[in-house]
Amino acid sequence: MFKELEVSSTGVGLFFLALVLLTIGLVFFFRRKYNSYKLQDLINANAGKDHESLSNRTKFPEMDVFKISGSFFNYGMTAAVALALVTMSWTTYEQKIKVDLNDLVLEDEVEVEVPRTAEPPPPPPPPPPPVIQEVPDTEVIEEDQPAFENQEVTEETKVEAPVVEKKAPPPPPPPPPPAPVEEEIFKVVEQMPRFPGCEDKKTEKEKEDCAKTKMLEYIYKNLKYPAIARENGVEGQVVLQFVVDKDGSIADAKVVRDIGAGCGTEAEKVVNGMNNMGQKWIPGKQRGRPVRVLYTLPVKFKLEG
Repeated sequence: MFKELEVSSTGVGLFFLALVLLTIGLVFFFRRKYNSYKLQDLINANAGKDHESLSNRTKFPEMDVFKISGSFFNYGMTAAVALALVTMSWTTYEQKIKVDLNDLVLEDEVEVEVPRTAEPPPPPPPPPPPVIQEVPDTEVIEEDQPAFENQEVTEETKVEAPVVEKKAPPPPPPPPPPAPVEEEIFKVVEQMPRFPGCEDKKTEKEKEDCAKTKMLEYIYKNLKYPAIARENGVEGQVVLQFVVDKDGSIADAKVVRDIGAGCGTEAEKVVNGMNNMGQKWIPGKQRGRPVRVLYTLPVKFKLEG
């Protein structure tokens, strides 16, 4: 019976107000009723009654408030049950966020700059050329001429060949370490990454529109308008870029167009918070395999009223 009963906060407030007014009204009614009796009239009306019987145990039955205790008990029980029903039926509604998919349209073209991958280190510089030192001229000291021996070779002279020691060749230098391989970041792929929560839709168009709507709802629910921007009436569009990784996580978020007053920082904070929302993005795919994709997201700041 009460399964579909829903009461808003306004209805709860009106019920409490009506209950309080009704209780105050009953109190004043009975107070005025009992104050209307005069003492001499009560004495004259009860002069000849036997007060020893159980029914006449009170001196003035007209002033006996216990006669209406049952009615007040029933009133209190009814009010308590009604209060419990109203409290259990108190329904709170989430604030509806107005989402306009046109907010995802860039006001001006933004040059998309793909994050640079790690480049191999430059080759080492060539060694410096040898420095030729000039030898100063020195005085030549004449030395005694050495005595020459007769080294004439004849047919009978035996010449012994010098003994040459064979040395092992030096080991080759180690190969240079391989350069780190960075995965390519795509700008456009066959299946662009999507915000989670819409995989139950049938067509790709429905999934895409649903994902954009849910993404805007998440952004505007968690986005806090900076106080300095609100005070100075700063409005406009902040553009961010981030990489949706192969596992759906958000990386390398940055602001590429800012309107100042802390709006860019707040938008970047909301984007980075997507990694903590419990569900990751649906990664982009190229030729059936997940890849890293650069995503451009405009966030609109607009004051109400």
